[in-house]
Amino acid sequence: MGRTLPRTPSASAARTPFPDRLQGTMRVCALLLLAGLLAPLSRGQDAAVPTLPPGVTSDTMRAIERGLEFLAREQNKDGSWRSAGGFGTYPVVMSSLGGLALVAGGSTPERGPYAKHVRRAVNFCLSQQQPNGLFAAPAEEQRSMYGHGFAMLFLSQAYGMEEDLDRQRRIRVALERGIVLTSKSQSNDGGWLYTPDSNGDEGSVTVTQVQALRGCRNAGILVPKETIDRAIKYIERSQNPDGGISYSVRSRGSRPAITAAACAVLYNAGQYDSPMATKAFEYAWKHCKPTVSNDGHYFYTQLYMSQASWQKGDKFWGEYYPAIQRVLLRTQQGNGSWSGDSVGLAYGTSLALLILQIPFNHLPILSR
Repeated sequence: MGRTLPRTPSASAARTPFPDRLQGTMRVCALLLLAGLLAPLSRGQDAAVPTLPPGVTSDTMRAIERGLEFLAREQNKDGSWRSAGGFGTYPVVMSSLGGLALVAGGSTPERGPYAKHVRRAVNFCLSQQQPNGLFAAPAEEQRSMYGHGFAMLFLSQAYGMEEDLDRQRRIRVALERGIVLTSKSQSNDGGWLYTPDSNGDEGSVTVTQVQALRGCRNAGILVPKETIDRAIKYIERSQNPDGGISYSVRSRGSRPAITAAACAVLYNAGQYDSPMATKAFEYAWKHCKPTVSNDGHYFYTQLYMSQASWQKGDKFWGEYYPAIQRVLLRTQQGNGSWSGDSVGLAYGTSLALLILQIPFNHLPILSR
């Protein structure tokens, strides 16, 4: 796994203007040009050699391109990804994560090799907003707040890149309605549970909402400060003496995956030097290594551990990124996908790409 075998030229390939290998090289170069990583040819022959971000290898670039191609190939005409895993189909979740992965690769709704796919994902997520402001498809009714959070995060990242003024206005209005829904559904303790009317809470849903709200706020959309402050307090009250974060504020016992996620959103919220964030990161750094299985939540854990390590700085990122690269390059399947946490190929591929593409710094939510 991780590499495809050379293909025998076919009659259709003979009619193609460029061989498969050259087409792949051209797509990689297009991505690098979009990222500003390919020097202008006018500077001389040596200037045509791609300069990758520190730590990113040529093998990683090929894995990224194959993963992006897989997502583009698997996207439905309505802009969704609906690949089902062991937990069912979650089209808004998958479409938001898929869109984020393409944006992390340098494409926007208007520019880049996957612009039309990003645009379709944006349109799909907008089409799934319900009258009360909730982003969710009928198939997600039992866990609708996950899709809501990821959709708001994706749309908030695409909002500032959108060049079509009408669609930008639609995104803003949709996010404003989504923020109202999120604020109204916050529990008395300051967290969120699976549906808007639960009046309950647990860690993984809570961190999804906090990151979405921070994405909206960073994009210049008004978010009630009290909502975020209460959510940060919820995470603080869920922390154990060892630094780890519990499943919920009413339970004890540190959870590595939720702790990694909490670290990421604490840094998003500017809590870089708080004792709470420091203790949480120390726990996560010990228990969320790329070589650890993470109890069936490996991709979820590493999605957030990668963000936390990136925000923590080069000392930690320089150790973390080479290790996660080795794991992900080894586990990529022949069709370019990753199977993640039994949730499905769209999920696993999107999360793997989000991790591998962090050094390109295309997502505003991850800007250092």
